[in-house]
Amino acid sequence: MIKVKNIAIFGLGKEGVASANYFGKDNQISILDQKPKEKIEKVFLDKVKARDASFYFDGNLPKNQKFDYIIRSPGVRSDNPLVLKLIKSGAIVTSATKIFFDLCPGIIIGVTGTKGKGTTSALVYEMLKTKYGQVYLAGNIGTPMLEILPKLKKSSFVVLELSSFQLFDLKKSPHIAVVLMITSEHLDWHKTSQEYRQAKKSIVAYQNKNDFAVINQDYPVSKSFANKTKACVYFVSTKQNTNGVYIANGKIISEIAGYEEICPTSDVILSGRHNLQNVAAAISIARILDIESQNIVEILKNFKGLTHRLQLVREINKVKYYNDSFSTTPETTISAIEAFQNPKILILGGSSKKSDFSLLGQKIVSDKSVKALILIGQESGRIKEAVTQTGNFTGQIIKGLKNMKEIVQKSQSLAKAGDIVILSPACASFDMFKNYQDRGEQFINEVKRIGKN
Repeated sequence: MIKVKNIAIFGLGKEGVASANYFGKDNQISILDQKPKEKIEKVFLDKVKARDASFYFDGNLPKNQKFDYIIRSPGVRSDNPLVLKLIKSGAIVTSATKIFFDLCPGIIIGVTGTKGKGTTSALVYEMLKTKYGQVYLAGNIGTPMLEILPKLKKSSFVVLELSSFQLFDLKKSPHIAVVLMITSEHLDWHKTSQEYRQAKKSIVAYQNKNDFAVINQDYPVSKSFANKTKACVYFVSTKQNTNGVYIANGKIISEIAGYEEICPTSDVILSGRHNLQNVAAAISIARILDIESQNIVEILKNFKGLTHRLQLVREINKVKYYNDSFSTTPETTISAIEAFQNPKILILGGSSKKSDFSLLGQKIVSDKSVKALILIGQESGRIKEAVTQTGNFTGQIIKGLKNMKEIVQKSQSLAKAGDIVILSPACASFDMFKNYQDRGEQFINEVKRIGKN
């Protein structure tokens, strides 16, 4: 553990709280955040247990105080002007992810990708638990890494969901790295697509010949990561045979321990072809670590997925309502469209991440199953433009709805028996909602109210 006089935790979120509590026992902690105090969720303030912690909000810095370390939270760039100012005064910038990789005694399995990393991480975690006693799941939107660090032993397995924010300045790689679909994401934070992809490459860049990399070869950017690692590489694919795990003739095939037919794809209860990519990656890890095939299949038959990811909320009057609020990119909404053949009412839009909606517009026009678009939020205009410029969309386009109650009521009025309604926004949520969870929960609540008013 770092034992110094002064540590600044930059960013008071879930990971910032974990950092403060981990280091607060032996060090003087100052917690900095650029948001005003009233914008900080009370739950985070209440969870800080570090004794005598000092708080500085609204971008304020303590006067005449030097820090030994700055622990940046994932949303804080290392070239943030306030961070640079503290570095000039002699502080060393680090992150909870860096610290965890330095101190973790166990085996780290890292999972990254533009989307799918949460589902894949959870699948790997469930599969490993069928054989090993000490298995932990942490990272990104789940349990903060430093929260589990004191529990870990040399025999522990840690499955980490790793975002580009966490990988941004990492100089170590996990023993087993998983690279899922890589497109473009978080261009409101990363300066360029190249910077985003470069951050992701940290997951394989520092591996050695005794490590493993599992890579989705169906995405050119992801496949290129194989050239950046010294590890043993296994590819996964839903389109062609590979040396790892692939889909062929309706079956999931593994070549990792010799040719094996794991199970028919129909055994997987997760919706969507994109989830077969996630399943293939998870199976690869499981077979590398000698999980028996029957245990893998048992997990696949029972794993319903994570909340806010193509989550079936309810079926009423033969109309199914799906919550895919975690979809914050055009690519994941395209996957949601492809997941179902039924006629669809699609709820799209939100706050900007500077995404390119052109491919999504093409998909909506070419996929005749989309019968109506309900466009919401800041990006509704750009999405409509992407659709109308692509071609002749024959469905309805509705804009101007003010809240989730109106959105769900409108979708209900448009839907007929056999249709599905999907909230798959392709955008962030911060213009109308607190976060993607709030957006999804409001959708769930309104759908559950149908027929009860």
